[in-house]
Amino acid sequence: MQSLFRPASIALSALLLLLLGGCVHPITMITETAPPRSQAYLVSKKVAYVMTDADRDLEVITPGGSGDRVSYYPYRDLEKSIRDALRAVYRDVVVLRSASDAKANEAAGVSLVFSPRIKTDSSSSSWISWPPTSFTAEVSCVVTDAAGTEVTRVRAAGNGTAEFGEFKGDFGLAARRAATRLTAQLSSEIRRNEKLR
Repeated sequence: MQSLFRPASIALSALLLLLLGGCVHPITMITETAPPRSQAYLVSKKVAYVMTDADRDLEVITPGGSGDRVSYYPYRDLEKSIRDALRAVYRDVVVLRSASDAKANEAAGVSLVFSPRIKTDSSSSSWISWPPTSFTAEVSCVVTDAAGTEVTRVRAAGNGTAEFGEFKGDFGLAARRAATRLTAQLSSEIRRNEKLR
């Protein structure tokens, strides 16, 4: 009799562990909102940001609601945000695979190179739904000249929140709101830094 209950007990334990472990749901942080770009006020420099294929392929998993988690690709998703923030300040923006190729940078006419590092986190106040209701994104950039000498550093952060009733199938809403705020703050921090004019 005891042997009949053993398989059922194991199956029930496995199901319980699966439920406690939660699922991982994909979301995106990509936002269509960009800071305003006024041709009259652009700095007449060609700048670059560094984004490697390894950066773009980096998947991050952070908490969602009801014990579940969310997965996304912060560098791939925020690349547009970083480019938009730079385009709001500078006349010409290009992407590089490496910041260390001084000859290539000089040949391309690049005067500043931004190397971003991104941190993200999420959470939810909901016990019944998985999308995060709170999301934070932070980008820190080491800025070098074309030869690779550090000029300065800039940092920007964005926080986004969304309530359950707002999602309507848009499960990355809090993440996109964080990305929108991060983009605006990054362009503002770059404009404010005299070393980046």
